[in-house]
Amino acid sequence: MNYKNFNPLLFLMSLGAGGISIIPFAFLQYTFFSSKGLVTLSDVLSSSLSMSQLVLFNFLFIVMIVFGLLHLILSVILIKHLIKWIKEGRYKEMLNNPLKNSALLAPFISIIMTLNVFIGPIRFFINPISNNLQSLMIYALIFWGLIWLFLMYLDLKLISISFLKDFDVSKINFGWLLHSFALGMASVTGSGIAALSQNILIAHIAAFLSTISLSLGLFLLIVKLITLFKFHFESKGLPDKQFLPSFLIVIPNVTLFAITLFRLGHYLEHAFSFSLGAYFLVVILLSFVFEIWYFGFSLFLLKDYFKKHFFKKEFYISQWGLVCPVVAFAVLGSFLYKVFVPNIILYIVIIVVLIISVVLFFILFIRQLKCSNFLKSKSFICKN
Repeated sequence: MNYKNFNPLLFLMSLGAGGISIIPFAFLQYTFFSSKGLVTLSDVLSSSLSMSQLVLFNFLFIVMIVFGLLHLILSVILIKHLIKWIKEGRYKEMLNNPLKNSALLAPFISIIMTLNVFIGPIRFFINPISNNLQSLMIYALIFWGLIWLFLMYLDLKLISISFLKDFDVSKINFGWLLHSFALGMASVTGSGIAALSQNILIAHIAAFLSTISLSLGLFLLIVKLITLFKFHFESKGLPDKQFLPSFLIVIPNVTLFAITLFRLGHYLEHAFSFSLGAYFLVVILLSFVFEIWYFGFSLFLLKDYFKKHFFKKEFYISQWGLVCPVVAFAVLGSFLYKVFVPNIILYIVIIVVLIISVVLFFILFIRQLKCSNFLKSKSFICKN
């Protein structure tokens, strides 16, 4: 894709694809699979399935394959453009602007998602990876640990720039929460390694580093949310339309931190023989009910945006921010199904939300192609 004006926020596209591939895996893991460990394709195929399950699961397999491949392909393309963008020095202007530099964290979120795609959907289909998962844990820790170090360095640098540089705080938007989003993605992946690894040293290292990024991420999420709501209450009306999708970024933040706490609970159980019992239910249930009312609140705010702007012939990169909240809601719903009372309503809701995320992704993907001159349209408006 030949982007005229590269923006790191384009990584929300590959992130969205990776997230959608995770939904079917989480669904199978927490609504169907009842044994210990991670579900595999052979586990599903060796089970007695009804005709409806067979149709549904084949659909889930297709979604995992298509969006897993899309994530990998888009990641390679975007990393290539990111390297060129950095070499040309065009990142420096964004780096020193506290109102925009949070976009620099989007590539980290997507790259860490790649590790989740390997542990989830790719491992699900490839038996050699699944059968040798424990021997691969050290490599997963090294890969994740290096990204974690770079992310912490950049995040702390961006925070310090916001303290040192003068900027109009009243112009901040919810895209500012990419800081905590990135830290949440790092934490959820590291805590996954801690929960899965049978090597106790690897588990301890992953859990310790995850707790550092978790604490910083939660701190930034709380501080930034309070600041954002304060200035939104003081301002007149909503911000410009290109910033409106970012209202929903709170949902993936909450999902990532909830799953991190959930996985750290499993780490504590197998590493220290703790018995946490209702802890898992409390963490997931409180997070999910928060997301329900926050989703409703955000949709009320964005009602006019969807009516007047979203379905017009125009595209903003920030629109990719609409995919992640939908993905996060479906994934956390699968966790809730496991720890709370399993019921058909939640089961159906997760599938419906998955379908919505797929449709939404392709709507935005077609728009992105139009803006990349793959699908030429003179009447289509493209803006960063």
